[in-house]
Formats: sequence, C-alpha cells, structure tokens
Amino acid sequence: MAETLETTAAAVAAPVSVNVDDLARQVNELAAQVAELRAAMPEDRVTLGLLSGDFDQTMAAFIIALGCRAYDIEVDMFVTFWGTAAFRDKKKKVDKGALDRMFGIMLPDGSTQLPMSKLQMLGIGPKMIRKVMADRGATSLEDLIRQAGEMGVKVHICTMTMGIMGMKEEEMVDYPGLDFVGVGQFVDMMNRSRNCWFL
Repeated sequence: MAETLETTAAAVAAPVSVNVDDLARQVNELAAQVAELRAAMPEDRVTLGLLSGDFDQTMAAFIIALGCRAYDIEVDMFVTFWGTAAFRDKKKKVDKGALDRMFGIMLPDGSTQLPMSKLQMLGIGPKMIRKVMADRGATSLEDLIRQAGEMGVKVHICTMTMGIMGMKEEEMVDYPGLDFVGVGQFVDMMNRSRNCWFL
C-alpha cells in the first residue's frame, strides 16, 4: 500500500512535458471552432410565413408578431400568394393587362375585404366577427398592421407571387420598410431565426 502511494506521488510530482507550440495551435483551433459555432447560432429572431389570405389567419400572424416584438424579438414576415391581398391598397390604381385586372377583381381588395377561414356565411362572417371585436374592445386587423409597422415588424412580399398574380409594387399599402424579396431571401431569414412558423 505504501509502495503504491509512493509510486502515485512520484507520478504526480514528475514534470509534465508540454509543447508550447502544440498547445497554442490547439487553443487557436478551439477558438476558431467557437467562432464558427457562434456564427451559426440563430439570432433572437422569428420568421413568419403568411400564405393564407384569411382574416383570422392574418390576425393571428400579426398578434404573434406583436407579441414577439413586445419581448424585443426581431420579426420578419414573408407574405406569399393569398396573404399578399391584405397589403393591397384599394385607393391606389395602376394600369394592368386584362388577365392581371381579372386577378385583381377576384382577390380581396385589402385587409378590410379578407374572408374568414371558417364561418364565412356568404360574406356575413367577417362583418360579424369585426362587430363582435369592436363591441368587446379587441384591436382591429388594420390597427394591428399599423402597430406592427410602428414596432418594427418587417414585412417582405414574395416577388414571384406578385408576378403570377399581376400585382404591382405601386398598389401596395404604405407600410414602413415594406420590401419585395425572393424565396432565397426567405430561406436566409429562416436560417437566421430561432423559430419559423407558416400560417
């Protein structure tokens, strides 16, 4: 037992040979790996994809966006296909070809014209829910959109959708920082976000 203790003590006391150059190289490699991990970490950001053109889904998107901003979380909202109708401004008139005009007639003319996903009831549903919301002091969709702009929610409209549906940038609402992007930019937003939800 005593001999074992002496051997262990001798091993502990023995000088350790350290190659300073190897140690420095390892530290540099670790520092580079940490830097790569930090660069790959998602930001304190949420990306919302708004595909639906329904009143209730659009409401949900903006409620979530405003909730995130209340916690200082950055929000990017990528709006595509039917969701783009909420951002049309019926007061703005632009010249279009026949097919594009037809699309314009068939699509809702802004956020006030969005249908419900359920209980549409031949167009009565949205009017009913808006009245109930007003009677009970709930914030309207239009006010949610305005607040989102004021709180820095970034809205990006899909350029492919604009082309397919014959929409023009000039007919969109005046929203702070509204821009027009492709799917590649949406993928980049997703990659930089902690969460991504599609409605």
